[in-house]
Amino acid sequence: MQSFDVRWRSLFLFCLGIAVATTFIMQWLASDFWLDDQKFSILGLELFYSKREVIDVLTQIKQPAKIALNYQLIFDFVFMTGVYPGIASLCMMVRGKIYNAAPRNILFALAMLQPVAWAFDITENIFLLNWMDKPEIGSEFSTYHNIVAVKWLIALAGIFTSIVLVIFKKRRRSR
Repeated sequence: MQSFDVRWRSLFLFCLGIAVATTFIMQWLASDFWLDDQKFSILGLELFYSKREVIDVLTQIKQPAKIALNYQLIFDFVFMTGVYPGIASLCMMVRGKIYNAAPRNILFALAMLQPVAWAFDITENIFLLNWMDKPEIGSEFSTYHNIVAVKWLIALAGIFTSIVLVIFKKRRRSR
């Protein structure tokens, strides 16, 4: 069983390294996210901007912001290789320390759903890259927003469930 834990921990640490390194690069690129005198964000494009606002950003964006956004989306593919396997390994590490069947099954399900979130993140980036080339957004915008929302829901559920169960287990052990 020790080997099982060591492997998940090793994968988690490797993935964390990829995620942290690419986060620094993407944050540096985001410093160029300006549309005239207004700053825009990748999270805004993903979750918060309306269809009109996304179209405005993608049609009015100038260099170097356009180049930075393009590189940001490319580096996001690398970031994904750290995040989703990392979340899955976190779920599996916590699962290895829990003995109750229901939380173990939930953690296993959340770990197995991470490739779905990863696929949705890839799809999201493809939407944005295509729209950057040809900023004509049709009826697929609601599909795009649903994909993004489900991606975030799956990823955050894996993270928060793992953290909550670790805290709960530590509190029970300290009593």
